Amino acid sequence: MKLSRALFTALVCGAACGLFSGAASAANAAVPQPMPLAETGDLSRGADNFYVSDALDSEVVTFRNIYQMKVEGTLFTPKGMDRTARLPTVIVGHPMGAVREQSANLYAQKLAEQGFVTLSVDLSFWGGSDGTPRNAVDPTVYAETFSAAVDYLDTLPFVDKDRIGVLGICGSGSYAVAEAKIDPRLKAVATVSMYDMGKATRSGLHESQTLAQRKAILAEAAAQRDAEYAGAPAAYTSGTPEHVDEHSSPIEKEFYDYYRTRRGASPRTNTHPLLTSNVKLMNFYPFADIDTISPRPLLFIAGEDAHSREFSEDAYRLAAEPKELVLVPDAGHVDLYDRVDVIPWEKLFNFFGQYLKK
Repeated sequence: MKLSRALFTALVCGAACGLFSGAASAANAAVPQPMPLAETGDLSRGADNFYVSDALDSEVVTFRNIYQMKVEGTLFTPKGMDRTARLPTVIVGHPMGAVREQSANLYAQKLAEQGFVTLSVDLSFWGGSDGTPRNAVDPTVYAETFSAAVDYLDTLPFVDKDRIGVLGICGSGSYAVAEAKIDPRLKAVATVSMYDMGKATRSGLHESQTLAQRKAILAEAAAQRDAEYAGAPAAYTSGTPEHVDEHSSPIEKEFYDYYRTRRGASPRTNTHPLLTSNVKLMNFYPFADIDTISPRPLLFIAGEDAHSREFSEDAYRLAAEPKELVLVPDAGHVDLYDRVDVIPWEKLFNFFGQYLKK
């Protein structure tokens, strides 16, 4: 299936990497702000993005990555836990263009309720983490967030440094996989609704983008670099559409329902990445040598009906054992962000419980 330019810019991760000229038309000198919320959103099937557990303690923490950039996260611990014990821990990364209260905090809390220490993080250039210009794209720095989190966790007396895992949602799935290839301290890797951000940018969904279109994207980004160096305002691209109507695609509506309504919207992000840096994703190959992660385990969870399903299937095919692919019936891509009645919690709990040896 060949996708139109407008559709492709809207659908790639809903908050990530379309780069066509139409997506940059709303350029602003400052990062554009989220729109006022008019809709509640579809709260069916237990959608509960802003879930707050009364069984946990939480603390906002900061630490530095190897580039000396501040990373901000939220540390979740079970109330009354034995702080003299050394517990298994899971780092959780948010979707591309999002911040940690969008999906990551939900997953972190559900895991912490099972006795894990968890740390949800804002990727660099987003949310409370450092990085200028804001909304810039650098997959290497994004992936580094997970190693920096391990550095920090290793300093906590109640964390077992030999039992740290990582969970990446949407774009963070590909960043977590990329970092696990080079950081053996990440002992177990799970992804949910994963996007291969490199392939999506280079080729589109289902190889729908031509080489000519790719080159047009690169030319546009290069021209925008020239313009901004000469003083033009920054341009932003892709992300979730600001409006939907009867002409919008189902994928546009899927992301709008989460990012542009009270269901999942956050005032800390508009989801639009910086146009000039988004092309960095074209050099990102997270699944190259994914087999070298073995014998550390990999779990890929995707909706059976998700438009992004191909990326989890690609990763599963290329990975070495132990590995597992779970396709959730009657679930799309965004359904697995926050629909607590759909997300296969037991599969995640058992995966980390088994491989982090609770």
